[in-house]
Amino acid sequence: GAELSRKSIAKIFHQSVYAGIYIGFGGMLSLVVAGGIADASKNNPTVQSFVFAALFPVNLLLILLTGGVLITGASAIVPAAVYEKKAHWSHIPKIFVVSWIGNLIGAVIFALLVHYCDMNTGLTADLARKIVYRKCSKDFIKTFIKGIGCNWLVCMAVFLSGQAQDMTGKMVGIWFPISCFVAI
Repeated sequence: GAELSRKSIAKIFHQSVYAGIYIGFGGMLSLVVAGGIADASKNNPTVQSFVFAALFPVNLLLILLTGGVLITGASAIVPAAVYEKKAHWSHIPKIFVVSWIGNLIGAVIFALLVHYCDMNTGLTADLARKIVYRKCSKDFIKTFIKGIGCNWLVCMAVFLSGQAQDMTGKMVGIWFPISCFVAI
């Protein structure tokens, strides 16, 4: 958080845009592979959910290992730096706004590229529609509370990755909390 607080707005924005794109890569990977096993998981839909959850963490792995800035991770590390008196409180809104806008722009760029390249078709599109329906048809308060839990798990993955001393430790630290939040 302290290191992020010292970066320029332009640097944070750049790192946020590509983090938004990397979220798309992990999501698309999960949709293509898990969507492709729709027939194999008809009798046991948990198989499709497991495959999706097992692949989705690729995005946070790409983000954290390349220095990307994701609003969810920033929501943990920047306030922690402020609490430890390693950053000024005024960095919180600056980083939150810049990273949120950058993440959104990156995700939109990725979505436009997916659309342009006709990558969201067939079984992939079927799974995407199924997920959107499931996420958007739930009670708002329950979904909001689940979102808090999911963000907590993302923050835990960011923390565990930061504590790890090698690539394997970082991968494991990211993989399990993110798979857990996606499966929820």
